[in-house]
Amino acid sequence: MERISSGSTFFAKKVFPAVWFGFIVIFLGIGAATGAWRQSPMFIIQPLIMVALGVFLFRKLVWDIVDDVRDGGAFLLVRKGGIEERVALANVMNVNVTQFTNPQRITLRLRTPGKFGNEIAFIPKSSFRFNPFARNPVGEALIQRVDRARMNS
Repeated sequence: MERISSGSTFFAKKVFPAVWFGFIVIFLGIGAATGAWRQSPMFIIQPLIMVALGVFLFRKLVWDIVDDVRDGGAFLLVRKGGIEERVALANVMNVNVTQFTNPQRITLRLRTPGKFGNEIAFIPKSSFRFNPFARNPVGEALIQRVDRARMNS
């Protein structure tokens, strides 16, 4: 089975948020150690705003994505943590491919919810492109295959 999800999913879900919050903790630690927070309350307020923004964005864009998606022809094998599910293409109601987010996302909306609910989001594998308006080939192929599977069922 060919992997259609990105190899950078672990980095996007685990490493980048850890670095984000790690820098904020270091920034707060330096402010607390030097006493800078007494002179300027923004030294505390700004990192708290960054934490709130980070949690909001990571929850909406990153933490809901699955770890691995493999193409099995008439189905997709989806894995998140220790949970694995086989999703038939005929069960997919809609394929949404984001174009201007980083990382790009493909969200599959299911007719009948499975182990991951009624939506499955993943980061598709992609190569570097000079054209930011180009469509993702993994998403385009999924849209066509889901349409064919729907017509055949």
